Amino acid sequence: MLAYGRQTIEDDDIAAVTEALRSDFLTTGPRVEAFEQAFAETVGARHAVACANGTAALHLAMLALEVQRGEAVIVPSTTFLATANCARFVGAEVVFADVDPDTGLMTPATLAQAMTRLDGRRLRAVLPVHLRGDVAELPALEALAAEAGAVLVEDAPHALGSTMRFGNREERVGDCAHSAMATFSFHPVKTIATGEGGMVTTGDGRLAARLRNLRSHGMVRPEGADPWWYEMPEIGFNYRLPDILCALGLSQLAKLPRFAERRRALAARYEEMLAPLAPLVRPALRPDWSDPVLHLMTVLIDFPAIGRSRREVVEALKAEGIGTQVHYIPVHTQPYYRGRYGELELPGAAAWYDRCLSLPLFPGMADEDVERTVLALGRAVRA
Repeated sequence: MLAYGRQTIEDDDIAAVTEALRSDFLTTGPRVEAFEQAFAETVGARHAVACANGTAALHLAMLALEVQRGEAVIVPSTTFLATANCARFVGAEVVFADVDPDTGLMTPATLAQAMTRLDGRRLRAVLPVHLRGDVAELPALEALAAEAGAVLVEDAPHALGSTMRFGNREERVGDCAHSAMATFSFHPVKTIATGEGGMVTTGDGRLAARLRNLRSHGMVRPEGADPWWYEMPEIGFNYRLPDILCALGLSQLAKLPRFAERRRALAARYEEMLAPLAPLVRPALRPDWSDPVLHLMTVLIDFPAIGRSRREVVEALKAEGIGTQVHYIPVHTQPYYRGRYGELELPGAAAWYDRCLSLPLFPGMADEDVERTVLALGRAVRA
């Protein structure tokens, strides 16, 4: 079965983990800091803080910003549940923004519209999601957030390695040139894998220190105190990332240029082969400023025009050994959020969901896998 995504684990990755297992530290050891430093250098950030997973990264970001109960956090509805849930973890209220129906991204216009629905709450943070690996329009989103007294936190698990150009300046996702923090995930289907794992990058040393304290129960060691002494001025969580997984992360991070090149080549081959299926099937649109390392190869399918449901297409592809996935069910339609905020009409998110389907994309794929997938998709939509 050709999965929609999977990890690429090689012998040197296994050797790195084996070496960590034979070392003195399985957790809270030197490989954690080494992974953080290497990651910060890779994305161009001043600080990087490793943690247990991508959801923990988002939660820590909300805690580090001291988002308060009853304050507002704006997130796009087209995202994974964690983007919204992290605000609820700290008692904040979620305001859902619509997205562009052809990119799935929050836009300045959809953010501005969401800001009209704050209901008097103080806006603390805006969380644009770099969906699939394509980058949201950060400078314009930053300006709108700043005008409202809020900051950006980039939800970037899909976008490790992605770059963007605003004006004449080339930037990297995670450098935090327009945001307070950016969060990443190292789940197996992401660009690099640690099994589970996350990272928060920031340019703010104070935030980095808070993130480190909060990932370890809120413990601090006062300068000059006895070597065994610690204090807990505020409660935190056990969100540490073990040395074993950081060893795998370091090994995987060294392969990022190769993984990125391969993902870009596969995406280009997909776009070439999908062209004859237009307008019934076409890749999600790419913003002009974005040069992504795609995590997801998402196509938009006109299901009414082909006379087949998405489930029929998914099952037809599965019968030919090709796995797919849907990214994402709009979060504002989930029972919990409907119960809390009522029904909400977000036509862009609905239009994206009605058409989207993610096809296989990972570095271990061969060119022939792309061709097999697109030919099978052609048969499915023309049946």
